[in-house]
Amino acid sequence: MNTLFTEAAGLPVNAAQPVVTFAPVTLTVPDRPAPLEIKVSAPVSGKGLPVILLSHGHGASNFLASFHGYGPLANFWAAHGFVVLQPTHLDFPGLGLRDDVTAGGPLFWRSRVEDMRFVLDHLDDIETIVPGLAGRVDRTRIAAVGHSLGGHTVGMLCGMAVTDPLDGTVLDLRDDRIAAGVIMAGPGAGDGLARTAAERFPDLTTTSFTTMTTQALVVVGDEDHNPMFSDRQDWRADAYHRSPGRNKTLLTLQGAGHMLGGISGYDAGETTDENPERVAAVRALIWAYLRSTLNPGDPAWADAAAALAAQPTPPGHIQTKDNVVDEPSDQLTGCR
Repeated sequence: MNTLFTEAAGLPVNAAQPVVTFAPVTLTVPDRPAPLEIKVSAPVSGKGLPVILLSHGHGASNFLASFHGYGPLANFWAAHGFVVLQPTHLDFPGLGLRDDVTAGGPLFWRSRVEDMRFVLDHLDDIETIVPGLAGRVDRTRIAAVGHSLGGHTVGMLCGMAVTDPLDGTVLDLRDDRIAAGVIMAGPGAGDGLARTAAERFPDLTTTSFTTMTTQALVVVGDEDHNPMFSDRQDWRADAYHRSPGRNKTLLTLQGAGHMLGGISGYDAGETTDENPERVAAVRALIWAYLRSTLNPGDPAWADAAAALAAQPTPPGHIQTKDNVVDEPSDQLTGCR
């Protein structure tokens, strides 16, 4: 039976408007093995527009792990009032660098963070290059959003710590220009990494959330469990359970796998749980969260949460840390 797809899964959002997309914006980065290419999506009108830095996942697809991916999210957020900046990280398969360990492969976890910071450092250049964008961006309202390995990138921008395997230095690469983060299906703490994954991706074994203080929304699927990565069912929720403070929120999606219904691209072959309405809910809830987080007093998140809870069969549920007594620790496994 043919089913009508909705834009926001019955959740309240503002009116959409046409979107202008410009790509690539190409920036030359000293000592980077390839130029940094960025896709920019923005509404055709409006000023004081908040910014979303969107970090793609690692993935096995040819093009989704680049600025070519995540159209279902980027297009929606731009249509509803955000400027969305999508850098292509060095792990994009098309660059042919994943096997270059000396350059940071296969994950390029550190250069990914440097990419995001470089984009923020050159917002003036981006505004100048993109026709009609100059003077319309609000530099005080910036969020970072990432999926899978992109969630790891966002975690680091929000204060998550990683130990440099070369010299044992604990790296704190947070960026105070990021007012809020959204981590979608990101890797959990290093102590929960399965042996197979630890051997393949040793850089992930030192991930710690005990210093991730920036406010953040953590989005996970309740069926996103792969024993190749971790034995723990709640591993991908560690950014919520193990980070300090009460400024964290957890959105758990029912029946969702790692692609959360297909967020990485339209009709993406790598999606095992394809569900357009789930994608609609994910993007609308993240939009509402960022609206309220970047605009204190905006009721978008409260309205969306109430609408979600009122649905006969909600696609997910929300948790906050309002009732947490003890601060999280990397020695805890968390609970549901």
